[in-house]
Amino acid sequence: MDSMKPATSAVEPRPKAGETEKMTINVGVVDLGQVDLLVQEGYYSNRSDLVRTALRNQLALHAEAVKQTVARRTLVVGLQHFTRVDLERAVAAGERLQVQVVGLARIADDVTPELARAAIESVTVLGAFQASTAVRKALSDRIR
Repeated sequence: MDSMKPATSAVEPRPKAGETEKMTINVGVVDLGQVDLLVQEGYYSNRSDLVRTALRNQLALHAEAVKQTVARRTLVVGLQHFTRVDLERAVAAGERLQVQVVGLARIADDVTPELARAAIESVTVLGAFQASTAVRKALSDRIR
């Protein structure tokens, strides 16, 4: 069972509050029992610790495929934050933004629904999208 202990190099600093999203998964009872056994034996501090470690390991395993897909689809990885000024500049330049993010896309709270519709052509987010309720509603037909 020692081979099942996570490698210490896979441990990353804990994200700050507000930088995480909740994800719910369903697992079979046998898998859940094995998870609980590893937690009891001290391999992981809790169930979430095991799931986060497994997730990071799988993402590391497929890192090249993610990198190639991001390049092919011209996605922004990480945080993309749009301020009112950013969107006003786009409108003034006659541009329509295609928001494509793997991670977190955020629109500032002072952005009006009208400005968001004028500046943003489409929103594709693999992760989380944060915007006021009014802006989300205004862009609802453009969010994929």
